[in-house]
Amino acid sequence: MRFLTLAAVGALFAGHAAHAEATLDLVTPISEYKIYVSEQVDTLVKNTTAFVAAVNAGDVEKAKSLFAPTRINYEAVEPIAELFSDLDVSIDSRADDYEKAEADPAFPGFHRIEYGLWEKNSTEGLGPIADKLLADVKDLQGRIESLTFPPEVVVGGAAALMEEVAATKISGEEDRYSHTDLWDFRGNFDGSQKIVELVRPLVIEQDPAFIKTVDENFATIDTILSKYQAGDGYVTYDKLTEADRVTLASAVNTLAEDLSTLRGKLGLD
Repeated sequence: MRFLTLAAVGALFAGHAAHAEATLDLVTPISEYKIYVSEQVDTLVKNTTAFVAAVNAGDVEKAKSLFAPTRINYEAVEPIAELFSDLDVSIDSRADDYEKAEADPAFPGFHRIEYGLWEKNSTEGLGPIADKLLADVKDLQGRIESLTFPPEVVVGGAAALMEEVAATKISGEEDRYSHTDLWDFRGNFDGSQKIVELVRPLVIEQDPAFIKTVDENFATIDTILSKYQAGDGYVTYDKLTEADRVTLASAVNTLAEDLSTLRGKLGLD
């Protein structure tokens, strides 16, 4: 049997105490973040209701026009998607996750509907899938109040999401039928930036240079995205050149690397 030295025990307790203190400091930011998530999900339910109504009415063009603006609120809360992983699968999984891809009857959610609208230009057979999607987002809405938001998951989620954007989403694989990826990126960046905004007072005194760098990184991404704005939204992602995507990926990677240190700065590692 291995015994810890008194110094090791002291260090262990000190570590636990530091983590507990950090968690206590984050009570207010996490509470405010929970309100933000609740507001985003409330809007998601409202917009999904209209989107599903268009699908059920067989109005392909209206459903297409509502697809991206409906999804943006879901993408904004993706930093904490692991807290409702079952619903994330049902709402936002891709065809690649299923044995028969798009032909698999188990393929659900936004992207199954996206496939029907853009690849088939039809709402045929989408009614039950759309109804299930609405039921799922309402289920998510009902869970928020009682859902526990661990600070390490919230803070770590901001970096993890940026890493996912840079590693996979930047290829255009998520909205592969509609090419509305830039809307998703906007939601992802806004959701991650909200987390940084809420914990900013806890970091800026000890490391103002870090906050300055992160702010500059977000500003760089904002500038890049603004180039592709069209009306109230964005051009389709297939309009971007490979060089455009590389530039965006580089900015996102830089941001992800910085955000990956945020948990440590807040004493959550």
